[in-house]
Amino acid sequence: MQSYPTKLLEQAVHELTRLPGIGRKTAIRMALHLLKRPAVEVESLGTAIIRLRTEIHYCSRCMNISEEEVCAICSNHKRDQHQICVVEDIRDVMAIENTNQYNGLYHILGGIISPIEGVSPQDLNIESLLNRIRPEGIREIILALPTTIEGDTTNFFLFRKLKPYEIMLTAIARGVSVGDDLEHADEVTLGRSILNRTPYESLLNRK
Repeated sequence: MQSYPTKLLEQAVHELTRLPGIGRKTAIRMALHLLKRPAVEVESLGTAIIRLRTEIHYCSRCMNISEEEVCAICSNHKRDQHQICVVEDIRDVMAIENTNQYNGLYHILGGIISPIEGVSPQDLNIESLLNRIRPEGIREIILALPTTIEGDTTNFFLFRKLKPYEIMLTAIARGVSVGDDLEHADEVTLGRSILNRTPYESLLNRK
């Protein structure tokens, strides 16, 4: 068992190991690094983390993170208000925005269907997506989910749910490698995948 010179260091290391990808050794290095920094820097970091947790909310429209009830993307009337790009999580929104190739709105599912991990359609923000279509006059929904079995399963589930609405349903082109998350695709490839999107039903006919 690791011994610590003080209980405060032990507590800090314990809390840091709660972060994804942070093991005990990395947590110790981080904690000792913070001890060497000026107190004002550490206080600034602590304040930023507390404000992140207490002042950021989920957009009531698309489920993006926001400091307001409606996020900056949804409230920007220069964007196409009749087009929704459906993504898995907030990191995908950031990746697509970095391409500067998309000017519509988003809808964040908060995950993808994965029976192995216990994620069912009821766990995702699907109902709120359906509730947006008619009130917002949505004309096109772009499926931009990971090119994995789970992503394809979610795409097909959404296809069946959206078919009665008789709107254009497209999917990003397979320029993104199979098995890759959108956040790991380079901006050029991801941008082209959005621009070269195809009708989702035509993809089904190829299978």
